[in-house]
Amino acid sequence: MRSNFYVLSFMAGITIVLGFMLSFAAASLKDKQDFNIEIDIKKNILSSLNIPSDQSQKLSQSDIQKLYEEEITTLKIDESGMKSDDGALSVYIAMDGAQPTGYSIPISGKGLWSTIYGYIALEPDGITVKGITFYQHGETPGLGGELEKEWFTSNYKGKHIYNEEGELVSIEIVKGQVNQNDINAIHQVDGISGSTLTGRGMNKFIAHDLNIYKPFLDRVKAGEDVIE
Repeated sequence: MRSNFYVLSFMAGITIVLGFMLSFAAASLKDKQDFNIEIDIKKNILSSLNIPSDQSQKLSQSDIQKLYEEEITTLKIDESGMKSDDGALSVYIAMDGAQPTGYSIPISGKGLWSTIYGYIALEPDGITVKGITFYQHGETPGLGGELEKEWFTSNYKGKHIYNEEGELVSIEIVKGQVNQNDINAIHQVDGISGSTLTGRGMNKFIAHDLNIYKPFLDRVKAGEDVIE
């Protein structure tokens, strides 16, 4: 009886100690994990805006932090597209002196297996795609997972989110390759083989999120000063 009590007490003590150690480790690592997530997001905002211009170079976390602070201005806007300190929407603006060189906005939504997160950036005209990145997803490697690869994201560059009538039509991932003779080719990108459902999900949430920012993008397209 005494022996059983000793064993149980010993096991309880070990459990408490190990639980405390695990809790301490998780708490001590949380700040580092949060910082790594923050840096990854900043890296993707920069990448969507083609900063640095040579994106093959490897940047340290301190390099990314410094570059972000030097190059990016964060603008808070409300649903009407107007600057507001209490605005729920964020726009990340690349600046050259006092002149914007690009606008990046967050995009996210369901693919086939996961929620996909990224950023899409537009040129100062508010029409032309400057770049796009995806930094978090759980799509199938080699299929839908190819969405994060440069060969795919580069297809978006130079595409137009507005048509000639001034309607926001977004960018559509097509099945197979874009027919360059199609009048809608400027709004389309090549699909990823074997990932039709992932592409459909991306088409849906990219269009949805661009439309959330439409009042702001309309102002950019019209040449208004959106920063002041």
